[in-house]
Amino acid sequence: MSPDHASLRRLLDRCRTIAVVGLSADWNRPSYFAASYLQGKGYRIVPVNPKAELILGERCYARLEDIPFAIDMVDVFRKPADVPPIAASAVAIGAKCLWQQLGVMNLEADAIARAAGLESVMDRCVKIEHARLFGGLHWAGVNTGVISSKRRTA
Repeated sequence: MSPDHASLRRLLDRCRTIAVVGLSADWNRPSYFAASYLQGKGYRIVPVNPKAELILGERCYARLEDIPFAIDMVDVFRKPADVPPIAASAVAIGAKCLWQQLGVMNLEADAIARAAGLESVMDRCVKIEHARLFGGLHWAGVNTGVISSKRRTA
């Protein structure tokens, strides 16, 4: 089941500390681009990458369980087969949400998260959803506001 706009907006309002599992140190990878965008919007990004020490100026952790502070959202940039253990780790650390990025959709991981009371999003990009719901989509630097089929009222 895909969350509605109000649920996504609430999640993005409430989840301010985001552990990005699979965050790449390579600036041209989608994970780096999305995390950089979110960091620029005031979110605390926590890289989870055992092969790096520092990404986007933040200390990297090898596993979710190694993070010594509370995490609101676990954003997953890994192949679908890798997600169930990540979901179990998200539950173990007390995260509020498991978010599987575009192209990542593992129903077992979704069931693990939901059974433990976490909110779960699959096959969506946090950056795209934030930009769409909070007016960050633009063309040539012109802010278009929130995309909707309904006209705005004054």
